[in-house]
Amino acid sequence: MEERRSKDVFLYHERTKHHFHRFARSLGVMDWKNQPVPFRSFSETWRIPLPLLPKDPEARHGDLYERGNNQPQPMRLENVAAFLELSLGLSAWKAISGSRWSLRMNPSSGNLHPTECHLILPAMDPLEAGGVYHYNPLDHALEARAEVGEDIWKVIGDHFGRGGFFVGLSSIYWRESWKYGERAFRYCNHDVGHALAALSFSANLQGWKLNCLDALSDEQVETLLGFDRTVWRDLEEEVPETLCFVCANGAAGDARGLPGEVFSAFEKLSFNGRPNALSANPVEWEAIESVHRACQKPETAGESFSYGQKSFYGEPPSALSAAQIIRKRRSGLAFDESGFLNRNPFLSLLDKTIPRNDCAPFDMQPGEPRVNLLLFVHNVHGLARGLYFYSRSEQGAEDMRRAADPSFLWDRVETGEPLYLLRNGDFRQIAARLSCNQEIAGYGVFSLGMIAAFGGIIEKEPYRYRRLFWEVGAIGQVLYLEAEAHGIRGTGIGCFFDDPVHDLLGLTGNSHQSLYHFAAGLPVEDPRLTTLPPYTRLRARFA
Repeated sequence: MEERRSKDVFLYHERTKHHFHRFARSLGVMDWKNQPVPFRSFSETWRIPLPLLPKDPEARHGDLYERGNNQPQPMRLENVAAFLELSLGLSAWKAISGSRWSLRMNPSSGNLHPTECHLILPAMDPLEAGGVYHYNPLDHALEARAEVGEDIWKVIGDHFGRGGFFVGLSSIYWRESWKYGERAFRYCNHDVGHALAALSFSANLQGWKLNCLDALSDEQVETLLGFDRTVWRDLEEEVPETLCFVCANGAAGDARGLPGEVFSAFEKLSFNGRPNALSANPVEWEAIESVHRACQKPETAGESFSYGQKSFYGEPPSALSAAQIIRKRRSGLAFDESGFLNRNPFLSLLDKTIPRNDCAPFDMQPGEPRVNLLLFVHNVHGLARGLYFYSRSEQGAEDMRRAADPSFLWDRVETGEPLYLLRNGDFRQIAARLSCNQEIAGYGVFSLGMIAAFGGIIEKEPYRYRRLFWEVGAIGQVLYLEAEAHGIRGTGIGCFFDDPVHDLLGLTGNSHQSLYHFAAGLPVEDPRLTTLPPYTRLRARFA
C-alpha cells in the first residue's frame, strides 16, 4: 500500500513540474466569472464578534522568536481574538479603478487563501460553553458549529493539564486550482506552512506555545472538526490538514496525540452550519484528488527531536515592534535594482530560518530539518555576487556536497555560519530565468530556492510530501517577516522551472527537489493602488 501511495506522489510531483517547453496543466485562462469567493462562512450558526486589539503588544522584533520573553496572557476570549488577529486576520484592503481586495497577515499563493481555521475552545470569559468554531477573518468573528461539554474537556485537561485550546487548519483545493490547475496541491500545502508559522509567532506574543499534534490521522482531525458531518458542495469541501494545541495557562506541551475516548465523544456531536457556495461551476482535477488520497496521514507515534541551542546572529534587532513587522508584511510586486542589504543583516535574516529548541516557529512540530537554501546573491554589500548554499541542519551541507556538482567551491563565508559560496558570478539573469522568467527573482537583493531531501522520505512515508511543503511555507513566513524587519520586502514564488534548478546544482534523480522559491528586495510601489485599513467598520462597531 505505501509503495502504491509513494508512486502516486512521485507521479504527481513529476506531472506538475514546470519546464522550459511547457507548464504544468491548468485551465490556461482566468475564468473571472467563476473565481471562488475568498472567504468561507457557515450560515445558520451563532456568530460571536471578536474584539480588535485596542493597542498592539509591546513585544520587539526578537520576541517573535524566543520563548519566555513575553508575559503569558490569561486564556480569555479577547486574547484568543488577539492571537487570531495577528496571525490570520486582515492586514489591509487594496483598491484600484473600482476593484477592491483584502490582504491578510498570513501569505497565500495568488492571495487566494485556501487555508481555513477552526478552533476547539473550552468555556472562557465570556463564552459560557466550550465548542467547535470556524474563524471568519472577514468579520473577525467565530461561527459556532458544535458544543463541547465539560465532560470532554475534563478528559482533555487530564491529558494536557488545565488550560489551552485547539486550532485546526484545513484546505479548499478549488480555491487554488481555479488559477493554478494541477500544481495547486503544492501551493495549498505551503500555504498551510505559512499559516502554521503565523500562528506560532502570534501565540508566542501572547506568551503561549503552538504544538502540532503530529500523531493524529487525517481521519481523526476530520472527526474532531466535524467535517464528516458537514454537507459540502461538490469540489468545495475542506480537507483536514493538522490540529494544533495552544498551550496556555501552564498547560503541558509535550503530548502529540489524544486519548481514544475524545474521538468517541466527538463522534456523537451534532454540527451546525451550512458552508457558503464559492463558485458556480468548480472544476475537478483528478491529479489533485489522486495525490490527496496518496498523502492521507495515518495515526503515527508522535515525533520528538532536539534542535539544540544556538544563539541568534549578533546583528541588532529591527527598530520595528513585532506587531508592526507582522502587519507590514506584503508580497513585493517589483524591486528597485538599487536596493541592498549589508552582510550582517543578511546573515541575521538567514539565521532566523534555523530551527532551535524553544523558539518559534519551528519548535511547533519537532522533526529533522529537511530543507536547505540555494541562494542567488545579487546585491549584498560585503558579499560577492554568486551562487551560495545555506545549510539549516548539521547534515544538510554534507549531503548536498556529495550529491551536487563536484566543481563547486564550498567556501565557508564566515566561521560558525552555515553559508557557503558555490560559484562566483552574476546570476541575476539565471535566477530570473529559473523562476519562470520573473524579473523579481533577478533584480532584488537576493532570491533563493528551497531544496528538500525528498525521494527517500516519500518512499517510506508518502504523507510527508505535504509536510515538506509545510516546512518550506514556514521558512517563507520567516523570510517575509525578516525582510520587513530589515527594511526590504519579500515575495514567495511558486512558479519556477523545477528540473533546470536541479541541473544548476548538478543533481540527478529525485533525492533532492526544489519546492518553493523566494525573492527579496527594495519594493517599487504602484502609485495607482490605494491602501485602506482592514477593519474600519468593525472598529466603529466597538467604539
